[in-house]
Amino acid sequence: MTTFEAILLTIVTASTPLLIAAIGELVAERAGVLNLGVEGMMAMGAACGFAAAIGFNSTAAGIAVGILAGTALAAIFAFAVLGLAANQVGSGLALTILGLGLSGLIGAPFVGARRDPIPHLHIPGLTDLPVIGRLFFGQDAFVYISLALVMAVVLFLARARSGLTLRAVGENHSSAHALGLPVLRTRLLAILFGGACAGLAGVYLSLVYTRFWSPGMTAGRGWIALALVVFAAWRPVYALAGAYLFGTATVLQLHAQAGQIGLPSQLLSAVPYVATILALVLLSVLRGRALGAPGALGAPFVPDR
Repeated sequence: MTTFEAILLTIVTASTPLLIAAIGELVAERAGVLNLGVEGMMAMGAACGFAAAIGFNSTAAGIAVGILAGTALAAIFAFAVLGLAANQVGSGLALTILGLGLSGLIGAPFVGARRDPIPHLHIPGLTDLPVIGRLFFGQDAFVYISLALVMAVVLFLARARSGLTLRAVGENHSSAHALGLPVLRTRLLAILFGGACAGLAGVYLSLVYTRFWSPGMTAGRGWIALALVVFAAWRPVYALAGAYLFGTATVLQLHAQAGQIGLPSQLLSAVPYVATILALVLLSVLRGRALGAPGALGAPFVPDR
């Protein structure tokens, strides 16, 4: 395998958890719910998924439990912001703190344990092609699931009746309620979907990306996923491009550190995050207005009848 091919494969690996988490948050925000707890849900998915995979000696069990952990944390958030009409920003921040603390407690007994890598796709003749073989026909299942999620969300938002309902709820929940649309149910399902995706992204980190558990292993990826939704202007295909752009920045700064180019490692580690901030600022300046955010994003809904 050439160095160039290895870099491309690493970019895909670094981008996949960001894409999965961003797609889940994008659906929640299109429904009008701002969930800042993505980081905490990812951490819970990583800890619970790894603990289950070790305890049951099954990667499938780890994936299922990680998804359930993210969904359970999202259900707590949904109860606060939908059932009690609590502030979404404060509830999301509290969810992140809860998730990070609880994941550290759950994962503590499993520090130092390791899991074998999950199998990758292998198609004789295609996977063995130079460069493009392993890139397109030799990835793990998570990579293909992330791409399928993007396409499914695109079709759901554009073609499905329930997708149009979700968009209507996110734009103006009062008008949607007046038309008889199920605002609270739509938002609940969107929040749970976002939690499931965040949990799956966390599972990817502990079972595929590193294959071990350590406290703080999400390393701000949940916040980057939130920024990617804004970067993508709430469009799934743009989220795909943004996730791979950030993944590229992450991998290149690691290679720059390994190449000892003479810059402090701390500065190089900050490059992906600085690039994300600059991209968001540039988009805002070029558009000169709000970046297509749903009209009711972050606004609590209390039905009047």
